Amino acid sequence: MTRLKATICFISSVGAATHQPNKCQGVIHHHYKGILALHLSLSMNAWRRHKTIYRIQLVPFSQDEPYAMSRGSQLEGYCIDLMSELSKKLGFRYNVHLVKDGRYGAMDSSGNWNGMIGEVIRGEADLAVAPLTVTAVRERFVDMTTPFIQTGLSFIMRKSADSEDHSFSLLSPFSTEMWVGVLVAFLLTGLCVFLVGRISPMEWADPEADEHSFTLLHSFWYITGALTLQGAGPHPKALSGRLVAAIWWIFAVLLLACYFVNFNSVLHNKSKHTSITTFEELANQDVIDYGTVENGSTMLFFKAQRTPGNSIHPVYRRIHQHMERKKSYVSSMQEGVRLAQEGRFAFIGEAVSLDLAVARYCKLTRAQEVISMRSYSIAAPRGSPLVKNLTIAILQLSESGELTHLREKWWASSCMGSDETHASDALKPYDLRCLFLLLGLGLGVGLLLALLELLSRARSRAKDGKKSCCSVLSSELHRRFRSGGEGAEQESSDKSKA
Repeated sequence: MTRLKATICFISSVGAATHQPNKCQGVIHHHYKGILALHLSLSMNAWRRHKTIYRIQLVPFSQDEPYAMSRGSQLEGYCIDLMSELSKKLGFRYNVHLVKDGRYGAMDSSGNWNGMIGEVIRGEADLAVAPLTVTAVRERFVDMTTPFIQTGLSFIMRKSADSEDHSFSLLSPFSTEMWVGVLVAFLLTGLCVFLVGRISPMEWADPEADEHSFTLLHSFWYITGALTLQGAGPHPKALSGRLVAAIWWIFAVLLLACYFVNFNSVLHNKSKHTSITTFEELANQDVIDYGTVENGSTMLFFKAQRTPGNSIHPVYRRIHQHMERKKSYVSSMQEGVRLAQEGRFAFIGEAVSLDLAVARYCKLTRAQEVISMRSYSIAAPRGSPLVKNLTIAILQLSESGELTHLREKWWASSCMGSDETHASDALKPYDLRCLFLLLGLGLGVGLLLALLELLSRARSRAKDGKKSCCSVLSSELHRRFRSGGEGAEQESSDKSKA
């Protein structure tokens, strides 16, 4: 067969044609031979006779991460990049639209197809590019290229306790934000105890005995003793200091109670968690429920196992019976992934899609066992001349490593090394917001009382010494924060004069 140089125009409107080549939205310039050349030759002869421009490459996509995703007015994803690479190799340009009903394609009871397969069969599109599983029933109605992804069936579930690092299990009852909140509360309370001890005149009533009471170091030591439910005297004498101490003790007791209750819950969940790695183990237990997308290809695989005389694997038949009995099907993969994250549920699906979920959600893990190997391909109308050339181009991309590069690009993990296995179980500051609010209110009132006590003492001395209240107050604050000893000496001398 001789080579033929062909120029093919295409338009985006379904079922339309034009007699004006300059209004075509895309052009193919390529040298073809063989079967494709024969079909193109017939098309070119028809164009010469009827002045008709034949539409080519109106490609529907399903919006499904990471295959095709909207980013503003643009589409991006694995399938978008794949079509870009194929167009470079075969030298064509193409139009893209998202499939109208958002489905891949299934045949109803009347024999009509929906989704992308239906658009291809009805001539509304020339190619369907998506994670389309190659099945026998689809092959009877459309032609499919060589696979661009190989996959199989597996399942994901929440990580078991055996796969976790127990080095910091003592920290697991509280989230990172909660620990930061406790540390901030500790520092603020220690500082508040120190300030109240300096400001309140009652803390300087006996300078010889309490000369070093409530220094900054002792203030933190005092509230640390409260965390261990032990006293670390001497205790505050002023009303303001006692209020701050009482509020901190209440905070510490309630915080410790929440910690131990949640820690017991975490240990209980770990002990009950079952580690499952195979479909046989999944079928032989009743602790964790499992299911798959209703009416999907995965469900059809397990449904076929109940066919009389089908003895491929009795485990698969038991899995299907369980899903039918418990009605544990989900409406979408997103729902299945969400249930798996919550725990007590294993979501069965195609391994390549499950790998993406594991890459996005670090608390999930996929079983190593993969069954019922299958593949994803591009669909075209029966007898389409595009299939052969697309198949060759896909094989070339596979041999050059480009398909591997695309897989690594779009399935890259976004976990960044974090482990959020028990993040949903850990207490967060929002959960104990009332406790933090109580502490903050108590510290504020304690400081206010200390200032009022100092102001009352300053007014009394200003009246006795016939000085302004502001000058006496400023002098009192200066002496207290300049040096504890000097402040004590001043209090002692004032007391002696009195």
